[in-house]
Amino acid sequence: MERAASESGGGVRSVLRALDLLALFDESHRTRSVRELVDASGLAKSTVVRLVATLEERGLLWVQSDGRLTPGAGLLRWAALAQEAWRLPLEAVECLRVLSVESGGESSRIYVRQGTSRVCVAQHEGTQQLRHVVRIGEEMPLWAGASGHVLLSGCTDAFLRRVAKGAGQDPEVLAERARLAAERGWAASDGERERSVAAVAARVTDDQGRVAAAVSLGGPSSRFTAEHIEAFLPVLTKAARELTELRFLSAGS
Repeated sequence: MERAASESGGGVRSVLRALDLLALFDESHRTRSVRELVDASGLAKSTVVRLVATLEERGLLWVQSDGRLTPGAGLLRWAALAQEAWRLPLEAVECLRVLSVESGGESSRIYVRQGTSRVCVAQHEGTQQLRHVVRIGEEMPLWAGASGHVLLSGCTDAFLRRVAKGAGQDPEVLAERARLAAERGWAASDGERERSVAAVAARVTDDQGRVAAAVSLGGPSSRFTAEHIEAFLPVLTKAARELTELRFLSAGS
């Protein structure tokens, strides 16, 4: 049994390492060499070569004619499935559009919690010339930002401590942010994740009243003063209520 447990643990470790290699590909690194993967991952070259071979065999990596690696065509099927699974109801899409318009052209977004991160699953880009850009599917730290505060407001104390420890943050500060967001139903932030970028977010709940998502407005700090946030809150909380009533999201684990 000990051997089986050891093999199981090794299998999980290999899966995590393979996923970490895939995560090294992004908009700034569309292709990578094996050497780059070794340097970026900190893994032994033999381990990277073995994982790359497995990922290539499964179609998750592709070797170009110049020998560099790029995400494989096998990911297209998963991407299509994920896109379909996270496709918003038309009413929710319209809700984000109206929120953006009624806020004066700020960008509106929906975030959900994924483990100890938050992910943007939908957005309506604002019409302001100066605006903050977020990519759909992009992982962001859960401890920072108004949406993170809202999503943490539905979490246990043990989870808050776990997030704080992983991010090197003060658990008492995170707990206070979560408590305040739970009490108000909304949260605001300025420069927590990125300098001169601010946001305000409100909670979206599932049919059991649990926090399922955060709907937010975000942009430069100069347009998110206390007075601006006070003006945003009526339209933001209205959007949160409408999204809650659609019941298209459930709280994650």
